[in-house]
Amino acid sequence: MINQTIKNAIKDNNEEMIQIRRQLHSEPELSWEEFQTSQFVYDYLTELGIEARKTEPTGVIGELKGGKEGKTVALRADMDALSVEELNVDLPYKSKELGKMHACGHDAHTSMLLAAAKALASVKAEIPGNVRFIFQPAEEVATGAKAMVEQGAVAGVDDVFGIHIWSQSPSNTVACNPGASFASADIFKVHFKGQGGHGAIPQACIDAAIIASSFVMNLQSVVSRTIDPQQAAVVTVGKMVVGTRFNIIAENAEIEGTVRCFDPATRDHIENQLQVYADNTAAIYGGSAEVEYIRGTQAVINGAESAQLVQQVASEAFGENSIYDEKPTMGGEDFSFYLDEVPGSFALVGSGNPDKDTQWAHHHGKFNIDEDAMATGAELYAQYAWSFLTKQ
Repeated sequence: MINQTIKNAIKDNNEEMIQIRRQLHSEPELSWEEFQTSQFVYDYLTELGIEARKTEPTGVIGELKGGKEGKTVALRADMDALSVEELNVDLPYKSKELGKMHACGHDAHTSMLLAAAKALASVKAEIPGNVRFIFQPAEEVATGAKAMVEQGAVAGVDDVFGIHIWSQSPSNTVACNPGASFASADIFKVHFKGQGGHGAIPQACIDAAIIASSFVMNLQSVVSRTIDPQQAAVVTVGKMVVGTRFNIIAENAEIEGTVRCFDPATRDHIENQLQVYADNTAAIYGGSAEVEYIRGTQAVINGAESAQLVQQVASEAFGENSIYDEKPTMGGEDFSFYLDEVPGSFALVGSGNPDKDTQWAHHHGKFNIDEDAMATGAELYAQYAWSFLTKQ
C-alpha cells in the first residue's frame, strides 16, 4: 500500500518544506487576509503542473489528475494565523507582524500539503484518479471551510482527509479514531435589561449585575442537571460586561460564552435551555433578557472506514508504535463542514517535544512545532491519497 517513491520524495524535499514553513511563520496573515499566502500556494502548485484556481477571497484549490481513471480524494490544509503576540523572541524566523503569529500550526499544515502535492505529482502517471488540494482560509473564525464548500471545494469528491499538528502529543505520533474527534463550537450572547439608579437606593432599581451573576451561576446546572451524563457537553461564560460606575446600579449587562458538545440533540437542548434560563432568571428580578445563539462548527465525526485507513497507512509508513488513541477534544474545527458533504476523517500528528520546547499549548505565544514531525504529516497526506485511490 505504501508508495516508496512518495516516501523518498518527502525525504528529499524535507528541507524545502521546512524553509517554506519558516517563511510562512515569519509572515502571518489573519483570517480572510491570506492574500500573500494564497498567492504563494497558487504559484507553487502551478509550477508543479497542478491545475489551480483561487476562491473568494483567499482560498486555493488544486487538482492533480492522475494518469488513470478513478475516484477523487481531497486533502485539506488551513492557512490563517492568529491575533497572538509571538513570545519566541529568539526564533530566527519569528513573526515580523506585531500581534500576529502562527500559534496553531497552520503554517505547518500548508507546508506539509505542498510537500505532499509535490510528492504525488512525481507519481502522477501511476495515480488511478484525482487528488484535490484544498488550501483553506479562515479556520480560526470557523467560516473558511463553509465558504470553500460553497465554492465547490468537495464537489465530485469521494473522500476528504485533513491533518492537524498537535503539540500535546509526542512528535511523529498519529491519532485518528473512528467517531467523535472535535466538538461542535457555538457562541451565545445574552443581554440583560434592568433599571439603573443610585447605588444608595437599590429598592428603586432592578440590578442587571445581580441578574447576570445569577444567570452565570445557574447556567452550569444545564449541563449538570438536564443532560445525560454520558453525553459530553461544556457551557462556558467567557465575557461579562456590567455597569458603568462604582456607585450606579447597572441597567445593562452583556454576557458572551461558548457551547461545546458532540450530539446534535444535546446541542439543540442547550440552545433552548439558554433561553429558558435567561428569561426566567431575569423575570425573578423584574428584568428582561435577549439571547442570540450563533451556530459555529459542527462536530467532527470521523468515518470508520476512513479512520481505519489512516491507521493502516500510518502503521505501514511509520510503524505500529506511531499510532495512539486520542480522546475527543472539546476544541472546534471547521473541517466538519467537509464531512457534512462527503465521507472522510481528520487526523492529529504529534509535534510536542520538550527537548525542543514545542510542548506549548495551541494559541499560546510560545507555541512552536517540532519541524521533524512535518515529514510525518506530509507523508501521511500523500500516502493516504495514494492508498485511498489504489485500494481494491
